Amino acid sequence: MQAFDLHQHLIGRQGSRRDLNTPALVVDADALERNIARMAAFAKASGLSLRPHAKTHKSAAIARRQIDAGALGVCCAKLGEAEALTEAGIDGILITSPVVGAPAVARLAALAGRAKGLMAAVDHPHAVAALAASGAALTLVVDLDPGIHRTGVASPEAALALAQQIDAAPGLSFAGLQFYCGSQQHIEDFAARREAIVERTDYLKSVIALLTEHGLEPKIITGGGTGTHAIDAELGVFNELQVGSYVFMDKQYADCDLVGDGAQAFETSLLVDARVISANHPMLVTVDAGFKAFATEAGPPPVVSGAPDGSQYRFMGDEHGALIPPKGVAPPALGEVVTFAAPHCDPTVNLYDAYHAVRGDTLVDIWAIEGRGRSA
Repeated sequence: MQAFDLHQHLIGRQGSRRDLNTPALVVDADALERNIARMAAFAKASGLSLRPHAKTHKSAAIARRQIDAGALGVCCAKLGEAEALTEAGIDGILITSPVVGAPAVARLAALAGRAKGLMAAVDHPHAVAALAASGAALTLVVDLDPGIHRTGVASPEAALALAQQIDAAPGLSFAGLQFYCGSQQHIEDFAARREAIVERTDYLKSVIALLTEHGLEPKIITGGGTGTHAIDAELGVFNELQVGSYVFMDKQYADCDLVGDGAQAFETSLLVDARVISANHPMLVTVDAGFKAFATEAGPPPVVSGAPDGSQYRFMGDEHGALIPPKGVAPPALGEVVTFAAPHCDPTVNLYDAYHAVRGDTLVDIWAIEGRGRSA
């Protein structure tokens, strides 16, 4: 791991954060731990289980901290992520995307033999038949389409038919339902987000009622997210939350009123440190973090520190970004470190092989991102 080779000697040395080779993916360990503790306390007070989504961080070190705080396990978006975290000793994994195709089914069957508490989501009868034919003992949840037509069965009747198929198949166990309203998570206004989730939760209730009527009451109702966690708890239908981004709080979630009071419920803990590498123009300087340093679909990264208030970032290519201070204000000098927040945390994390955990200005540890690139 290059990050460890480059920076092992900096661990524990006061002020060592400034000496990181940049761009560097940084985690404020104190803020991260507070975020994990706050969500764990919220879930406990609400009578909910937590199975946080590890697609956000892809890291056994962070998953262990979530489990130590009370989580049942974690979710993984892809089979490869689940394999990587299982290899690192993480139990209680739910794979939230359908596993389809003979090679993937064989891998899932093999993983089930060594992964304690493994579950997987399904949304098609052919996929269930293939899993049954694998001969593996598998616990499955039926994925419901919340209306975006990405994954999930399309009707309550289809959910019932799939649950019945699972229940009848030797080796397969029906555990419950998965319902993730992804398009509602980032509605910035709390009241508008609540209205949208209430409507979708009514639909979820109709599916639960149909399954229960036919003797297949789902024991697990899993889903929700950082954007809707407070609403989901209030509505009382979910018994397990798949919150993910709360650990980091990227710009997309920081722009949302999460709990209805206008205050930030969680802290920004995921950061990218960059360095000024060219300073030949009075109106801007160039930093060493471009398209390869940040996810780009959510806009430019916010400036956190190291530059005058009001400074703006602009992408300038794969390796470079422009830092533009307010008119009449001098930009940072050559060699200065500028810290940014992630526009979108999950794909930003996937660009790096390790986190640099810091407390204040000191590097305290380096954590591998085991699930990085494990998208198959």
